[in-house]
Amino acid sequence: MTDPQPPGARTISVVIPALNEEEGIGGVIDQIPSKELASRGFAVEIVVVDGESTDRTREVARSRGARVIVEPRRGYGRAYKTGFERARGEILVTADADLTYPVEQIPALVDELERESLDFLTTDRFARMREGAMSRKHRIGNWVLSTAMRVLFLTRVRDSQSGMWVLRRSALPRLSLTSDGMAYSEEIKIEAFSKLRAREVPIEYRSRVGEVKLNSWKDGLRNLGFLFRKRFGLTRPE
Repeated sequence: MTDPQPPGARTISVVIPALNEEEGIGGVIDQIPSKELASRGFAVEIVVVDGESTDRTREVARSRGARVIVEPRRGYGRAYKTGFERARGEILVTADADLTYPVEQIPALVDELERESLDFLTTDRFARMREGAMSRKHRIGNWVLSTAMRVLFLTRVRDSQSGMWVLRRSALPRLSLTSDGMAYSEEIKIEAFSKLRAREVPIEYRSRVGEVKLNSWKDGLRNLGFLFRKRFGLTRPE
């Protein structure tokens, strides 16, 4: 997976959290266009942050050339914090391990980040969502959370829960990120759109491969509560 790179190549780190994702992780890694990125002067490293999977997730990821970091502390946000700390790249790209996000579009997303001199780029799954990719219940929940975020923080983000982002490592110290859970996704957008040069762009969103881990009601209510605590200064590092 790691191809020889020209001397002085800039590094892009693709950070992928995973927990029991042996069905999808190999396909995600295979679709990352490392050769295309190399032709544009980028070295590529793939970092899989594994939450102590009990299936073959780690084995499959390593067989594809990914660097696997085992993170015993649970949480979506915790996985990203660990991944970002350990990644080597000056540009960080995120995706899920279930084939829902179009990682083959990473070169185009990085091009936009560079062309527009942005610090943070997030994606809107609703713009080009494939049929059946998200249940009606999840669509409603996402609409509630995204609307609440827009009202509370005056951000023009359509999809507050999207998990595909491109960001500059140099911008991370400017963000106050307290959540270790699912709310990390909305929090990084709140921080980025208030402190950085940020933009949201449309992507295609696809049906998941593998078992669904999200607890719709529990996670949704937690995320909604987090938005209110964040707005009124009641959050603290988890």
